Amino acid sequence: MHFTRRLLDRGLPVTLAFVVIPAAGVVASCASDDDDDGARTEEGLDAASLDGSPKDAGSEPAVASDAGVVDASPLPIVCGAGACATALVTTLETDSDRGEGFCALLRDGTVACWGASSSGRLGRGEDAGSGSRPARVDGLVKVVALDHTCALDEDGATWCWGTGPFLRDDAGAVSTERVPVKLPIPPATHVGVGSTAACAAVDGGILCWGENLWGQVGPRPAMPFAGTHPPRQVALPPGAPVRRIAVGYATFVLREDGAMVTWGYNPSLGRVSSLFPDPYPAPMSVPGVSTVDVAGPDVCATAGGTAYCWGAVVPKSTEEPIPYPPIGRALPEPVVVPEPVVQIATTSTTRTLATDRGIIQPYRWCATTLSGAVYCVGFNESGQVGSGNKDYVHEPVRVVALPEPVASVQTTWNTTCALTTSGKVYCWGSNFYGQLGNGKSRGESLVPEEVVLP
Repeated sequence: MHFTRRLLDRGLPVTLAFVVIPAAGVVASCASDDDDDGARTEEGLDAASLDGSPKDAGSEPAVASDAGVVDASPLPIVCGAGACATALVTTLETDSDRGEGFCALLRDGTVACWGASSSGRLGRGEDAGSGSRPARVDGLVKVVALDHTCALDEDGATWCWGTGPFLRDDAGAVSTERVPVKLPIPPATHVGVGSTAACAAVDGGILCWGENLWGQVGPRPAMPFAGTHPPRQVALPPGAPVRRIAVGYATFVLREDGAMVTWGYNPSLGRVSSLFPDPYPAPMSVPGVSTVDVAGPDVCATAGGTAYCWGAVVPKSTEEPIPYPPIGRALPEPVVVPEPVVQIATTSTTRTLATDRGIIQPYRWCATTLSGAVYCVGFNESGQVGSGNKDYVHEPVRVVALPEPVASVQTTWNTTCALTTSGKVYCWGSNFYGQLGNGKSRGESLVPEEVVLP
């Protein structure tokens, strides 16, 4: 059985030798919004460069220009005998365990999760027990897509579990659901969920709901930044149909033509804006985007074989304040990878860590390449980079001992998991919450271990 999926779900400012070309013209439009007052009157800087200095409003992020176009499509998944996964995601991050869990969409349309079991994120009810071995989420069938702890079934119904911006029957309340609940929204084609806000693509446009702290749900005064809000339509600029929605501190709508519209937290937007936050959807300047991954304020994306990352500024010590406006990584910058990249995953840098090596930033990303290799960089206290040791990795290294090509990779702070082209999942790094999915508890692994899928 064949599955070909665009698994849409940090780095150094070095340009790679791959060119990015503008995508095709737009072909459709989304619904309008009567709440938008059309005026951008928030105070803030006119524009920002990556080093925090003023920059012309028309400036673009750096893109490569020295070689031919790379057709960087994810490798297909070909299921053989036995258990087979067709998509891989992380669970939502929480303050207690930083989202140390994973879920896989299985070829029979069910979902299996493992790792941290707090707050119902494994979807197994009150008696979830240890998450060290993957088990199916209660009641989910005929699932066609996943985003963290939300799933879409073949009828377009949205099901969510755990702690997040999920709706109860009375709408608008943030809830903890230990088994999947069907959200009271129209049938959707795509869903994106963050820790505090979520959006779905439905007939007629985009619906968003949850907390509006960073303007992910809509502009004020109609949608105050404080409080929790029921679903409301968000007006997007005219454009092609939606391919992917991703939600963190900012919201990202990726279109079929590779254009991406963003709104919310700035600098997560990936575009020049004078608003902090900016609740008005507007196009991001990198063309031809194929995948995007969001973790809190941090974002990575791929376009034409090149990976880009941007987002939050993290202080180098706990005594150093975060600058405001936090514009130091405001625009996409290419990151160094030795091969053309087809997908990249990142982790949130919202905290610093005190270790025996001093105060460090848990910044990292992992990327899959056109050849099926995985490269990682950054925080490596548990061996989650896959270098075979625990040294902090400043330049991307190829993950050792992966037995077959990889279609996609997902990262938490302390663990990394990869979905191979045969539908198997391998994980490495910390196993404190059972993230390795090998049936064992605690410990760690410096090399990939196969997850025991149901």
